[in-house]
Amino acid sequence: MPRYALTIAYEGTGFCGWQRQLPHEDSVAGAPLLASEPAPEPPAPEAANVADDRPRVELRTVQGVVERAVRGVVREPVSVVGASRTDSGVHARGQVVAFSCSDTGGRTGGWPAERGPIPLMRAINSRLPEDVLVLDARLVDADFDPIFGAERKAYSYSIWNAQSRSLWERRTALHIYDALDVDAMHAAAQRLVGEHDFAGFAAAGHGRKTTVRTVFSCGVRVVDEHPRLTDELHAERGGTRIAQSQAAVGKRIVIDICGSGFLWNMVRIIGGTLVEVGRGRMDPSRIDDALRTGDRRLAGPTLPPHGLCLEWIRYRDRAIDPPAAP
Repeated sequence: MPRYALTIAYEGTGFCGWQRQLPHEDSVAGAPLLASEPAPEPPAPEAANVADDRPRVELRTVQGVVERAVRGVVREPVSVVGASRTDSGVHARGQVVAFSCSDTGGRTGGWPAERGPIPLMRAINSRLPEDVLVLDARLVDADFDPIFGAERKAYSYSIWNAQSRSLWERRTALHIYDALDVDAMHAAAQRLVGEHDFAGFAAAGHGRKTTVRTVFSCGVRVVDEHPRLTDELHAERGGTRIAQSQAAVGKRIVIDICGSGFLWNMVRIIGGTLVEVGRGRMDPSRIDDALRTGDRRLAGPTLPPHGLCLEWIRYRDRAIDPPAAP
């Protein structure tokens, strides 16, 4: 059975995260659903539990959307496994997923290796909605595991720092009104580099056996700064000069972090900690204290999900390198 790895990008705004979810219908009012097909049967309840026959629905998740598109192409009930279980609202430029299918092709289904991964990528993209895109597809070894084979992951967190909110970046960057000291944030970020116990930077209930992780790099940078527009700038429309103005100067600040792996909400908590340093509300030494004690109360708040983006994942055998961004 050939095994394929896909590198995909998605805007997480309209998704309930990566992982497929089949909650009870009466518990998800207003949540985006994966419509047009009945939800698959959920796992059987534990013997000790009372049977629950309430109707279930399938939420709109990235895994559900991609898996449906892949199944439509290979015409088999394949299972798509993703490397990172991004939360609701989180974006990705380099999520890696894998699946296996039969090699028969034709009317019996499957996708033979000789047919090629690039035609497979194009066929899957033709079935995906506009907020998901396959960037790369390739044949990998039969034992390729996108989760446990990952050696490094990189995330970014974007902030729009201005007095006025940004219309165009509202889904991908957190608006912060207070002026941020980027140099102080970058200096504080260096305290996180290295192997540490990040228990103080993880959400409760993370479910991991160990909270020790290695951060290879962490930094804060300004990637875009918009100059002030004044009433002296005008637009010509039908012979009439129309004054245009903008009250604030805005800049996009990005927190970059690369590590061996991340705990639940770890990047968003690190981001919240660095923002508090940038606001002048937190002494950078609190980062050292949080790392030493594992006390979550010493770190900053958890930033909202929409500024977070999974940038890329690298593997030990270098079988998958990050492709160019869409």
